[in-house]
Amino acid sequence: MQQKTALIMKNDQWIYSKRPSERVSEQNYERRVTELSTALSQNEVLIKAAYISVDPYMRIQQHEIRTYDVPHPLGIVQRAGVVGQVVASENENFVEGDWVLAYSGWQKFAKCHASELRKLNPNDAPVSTALGVLGMPGRTAWFGLMEAGKPRPGETLLVSGAAGAVGSLVAQFGKKAGCKVFGIAGGAEKCRFLTDKLNLDGAIDYREFKTTECLAEEIQRTTGGVDIYFDNVGGMITDAVIPLIKLRARIVICGAISQYDGKLDKPELGPRLLQHMLYQRATIQGILARDYTSRMDEMLAIVAPWVKNKQIVFEETIVEGFDKLPDALNSLFEGKNLGKLLVKV
Repeated sequence: MQQKTALIMKNDQWIYSKRPSERVSEQNYERRVTELSTALSQNEVLIKAAYISVDPYMRIQQHEIRTYDVPHPLGIVQRAGVVGQVVASENENFVEGDWVLAYSGWQKFAKCHASELRKLNPNDAPVSTALGVLGMPGRTAWFGLMEAGKPRPGETLLVSGAAGAVGSLVAQFGKKAGCKVFGIAGGAEKCRFLTDKLNLDGAIDYREFKTTECLAEEIQRTTGGVDIYFDNVGGMITDAVIPLIKLRARIVICGAISQYDGKLDKPELGPRLLQHMLYQRATIQGILARDYTSRMDEMLAIVAPWVKNKQIVFEETIVEGFDKLPDALNSLFEGKNLGKLLVKV
C-alpha cells in the first residue's frame, strides 16, 4: 500500500522511573512528551489510545524481586492494555479508524506490529469491554473458576474482591454454573451491588469486622462452609476463610491485593494455615491470565454472546484524563472502583 507523507507528532507518555517502596504514586513516574514520526515499516500500525487499563498486576511487576515475571524495567513506558483507533497502517488487515486492542502502555500514541493487535467490532460490544469482561479480566475469571475451581451445581462459591473486575465476573459465572455464590467486598454500596444487581446469595462487608475471628464467624454463618474459594485479596480475609473450607474444597489464588504495597518483598506469615488443606484434602492453585492467552477464543465464544444479550453485568469505573493514570492505579488499593477501572484518554 502507498504510504502517506510522514509527519512528526507529539506523544505524551508516562515513564516508570522509580520503584515504589509501598503505595505507588505519581512520584514513581515521569511524564514525558516525545516526538513520534508517522513513518511506518511494513506491517506496522500506528494507534491512538482511547482507553488505558490500570490493573493490580502492575503493582506486582513493580517489586524489586522476581515474582512470576522479571521486575518491570525502569525508564520505559508503563506497560498496560490499551484500546485505541488506527491512525495509519502498513498492514492490509487494519485501516484508519479500526478499533484495536493492544498492549502499548501508558502513552497516547504507539507503533505496533500488526500481529500484536486484536481488531474489535464496536457493533458487537462496547470497545472498552476488550479491557474487561471480554479481555484479560474475563479470561482470568472464566478459566480460573471453570478449570481450577471446577464448580458443580449446588456447591458454595465464595469470592473475595467480588465487586472488582475479575471477582464480579467469577461470581456471575458461578451462578451460571449452578453454585450458591457469596461475595466479600468493602462497603455497604458494593455489597448491595452484589446482592441487588448480580443476584448473589449473600454478601459480606469485611470492613465491618475488626478481627479475623469475627469475620470468620460471619462467613460461616452466611455460607455454611465453602467448597470453592476464589481469592483476589489475600491477607486477613483469606486467613478467615481457609479454616471454613469443606471436604475436597478448591482454593483458587488469583490475586493478593492486600499484600501488594510492599508486603510481597517482605511477605507476612501464611504457612500456619496449611494444616487445613491437609484436614480437608483440599487443593490450592494459583492462576494467571497469561496461562490461558492462547485459549482466548474459547472464552469469547461463550461469554461474548452473554455480553451481547445482556446476560452478564459488566460494571466499569471510568476516570477521565491521561494525567490521572498514576492516581487511578493507586485508587485500586483503596477499593474505590466498581468493576473494571479504566482511564479514558
